[in-house]
Amino acid sequence: MVALARSAYSWVAWLFAAAAVVQVFLAGLGVFDDPGRFATHREFGYLIGWFTLVLLVLAVVGRLGRLLIALPVLLGVLFALQSVFVLLRESAPFIAALHPVNGFLIILVTVVAAREARRVVSGDARDADGPRAGPA
Repeated sequence: MVALARSAYSWVAWLFAAAAVVQVFLAGLGVFDDPGRFATHREFGYLIGWFTLVLLVLAVVGRLGRLLIALPVLLGVLFALQSVFVLLRESAPFIAALHPVNGFLIILVTVVAAREARRVVSGDARDADGPRAGPA
């Protein structure tokens, strides 16, 4: 179960990053095609927010360490801020303008999580092979 969770973490993180890129595209449709498309952007955002919980569970089950447990927690906070920024669009537009910046930060943190998970998992594979012969 631990090995499966470790492997799945990286895959889910990359899938999450790809979904976040799709989310940016959906926002673009709302801007350049039809403002009604923002409903799709909003609903898809709520859907992909569940990835943060999945990553957290996989990190704990896979015993991936503090960093890979903390990153999904950070992503959860960033996701919560997305809704707060939208709510501030009328009263504090300067703060609300952080919504797209925060979206890109979500993508960045997700890519960092995916790369770090891959590094940890591949490090486990090398350790399983036994010690490597060093230079003579």
